[in-house]
Amino acid sequence: MEKLIINGGDRLKGDVTVSGAKNAALPVVAAALMANGESMLEDIPGLRDVFCMMEILGAMGASVSFQDNVLTVNPNGSEFAEPPYNRVSKLRASYYLMGVLLARQRYARIAMPGGCAIGNRPIDLHLKGFKALGAETSIDHGVVELKASRLSGAKIYLDYPSVGATINIMLAATLASGLTTIENAAREPEIIDLANYLTVMGARIKGVGTDVIKIEGVQELVPAQHRIIPDRIESGSYMIAAAATRGDVYVRNSLSEHLKSLVAKLKEMGVIIQEDIEGVRVTAPNGIRAVDIKTLPHPGFPTDLQPQMMALLTQVDEGTSMVIETVFENRFMHIDELKRMGANISLDGRGALIKPSPLSGARVSASDLRAGVALIIAGLVADGETEIENAYHVERGYEKIELKLKDIGADLKVV
Repeated sequence: MEKLIINGGDRLKGDVTVSGAKNAALPVVAAALMANGESMLEDIPGLRDVFCMMEILGAMGASVSFQDNVLTVNPNGSEFAEPPYNRVSKLRASYYLMGVLLARQRYARIAMPGGCAIGNRPIDLHLKGFKALGAETSIDHGVVELKASRLSGAKIYLDYPSVGATINIMLAATLASGLTTIENAAREPEIIDLANYLTVMGARIKGVGTDVIKIEGVQELVPAQHRIIPDRIESGSYMIAAAATRGDVYVRNSLSEHLKSLVAKLKEMGVIIQEDIEGVRVTAPNGIRAVDIKTLPHPGFPTDLQPQMMALLTQVDEGTSMVIETVFENRFMHIDELKRMGANISLDGRGALIKPSPLSGARVSASDLRAGVALIIAGLVADGETEIENAYHVERGYEKIELKLKDIGADLKVV
């Protein structure tokens, strides 16, 4: 998908079903290498990033098959070679293989990961955790090398509640000897999902969902079956799109408890949210109001929904909104593209002031995954035709987004 063409002005209405969570699937797929034998993973989304991870595992010697959103992984009992650079360089989540390989074979050599250029995302906290567990670490010409004769439990304090570092340390500690305690750990639902999978495999983990996680190392893990949680960012994106178009959309397979901060903000704006066991219904009458948003680690407002929310805030009926980004310093690259469409946004450092403004179709470009979805939402409400270049970014995180949007009334086509 190189380009999306959207004719705006249609009100979204109907049912849309959320896929499995990309940010839960990627570490779970990597973790499947930690047990010899075949693991079956269900509700795996068919996304570019997932396919990239599958290719990496296959190139390393694992058997991988994918059909109807069910992924089977079998390490075949082998020791794994260095993951291929041409794939690792395109996938940020490839760094989870550091913790996996360090735990499995006490050695890993892997290139620095790629991903969206949304800001500086160092791996120093990952390496700090590995060192505390007893690993030697080095970086030479962009390649990370990890080795250890043995891994031993340790108490590790994270200077920042990094999701990636929390997951990587948890993976490595699962097969270490003794007790590992991660303090100031990240609390995202995707971490809980990974811990649930590891626990079914035989790991001993307590405290996930809090800022202190304890892992008692075990000698081995066994293959297991696991179903991935729904994608809260995909769910939130459709909720925001429904509100922006003054629509009436039922978002099926949505866990609103994973989106409390978004639900609270939408209700504050005047959007009507009705929750039930299957999902959430979003309706937006005229008269929605401006709100202020500050992105924070979970359970705060997610940075991955900030660009989409900014597109919505251009469409409020009254008031000026303030958005403060505290997680990624480059997560305002969508602002210039929204301004091409007529958005009234002024930027001051990590803060942006958004005033209500009618949007008009224009030719714009997606700089990254979430920015691409923000432009889709803007295109849905804009007057006229919007062309979104580099739309392939969106395929990294939203399964069949063009079909799902068409099913609820969007007028768009893929080039």
